[in-house]
Amino acid sequence: MRIALGADHAGYVLKTAVIEHLADSGHELIDFGTDSEQSVDYPVFCADAARAVVHGRADCAIVLGGSGQGEQIAANKVHGARAALCQSEFMARLARRHNDANVLALGGRVLGEPFALAIVDAFLSTEFEGGRHARRIHQIARIELEECSREGLPS
Repeated sequence: MRIALGADHAGYVLKTAVIEHLADSGHELIDFGTDSEQSVDYPVFCADAARAVVHGRADCAIVLGGSGQGEQIAANKVHGARAALCQSEFMARLARRHNDANVLALGGRVLGEPFALAIVDAFLSTEFEGGRHARRIHQIARIELEECSREGLPS
């Protein structure tokens, strides 16, 4: 699987653990940064990771920060991204099964490494159920298109 990653300084340490874990499992990784614990702004890293998924360069993405909240929000601004902040394996499975999430957001200051890796594995190993959930994903996509086509969007 091709997986894009993006993190800020607060998610950097966890990102390095995730990268090692995924590489050991044979995944192809695209790392959009950051490359240290030096303070940076997260939106560009997360948007780049989400764009890789939307444009077909990656199968999914993982974005990491201190809490994962801002990273999820930034990724969700990319048209076609469905980022889910997951703090448990259960949430990761539901994000995939019911919401067809294609971006996983994690908080490096919230989750311990072993637990975070279990969440990553749950997210990657769970398939979208489709059915009634597909209808809802289409409704979300329609709302996204409506909002993106409005005139006078803020710059």
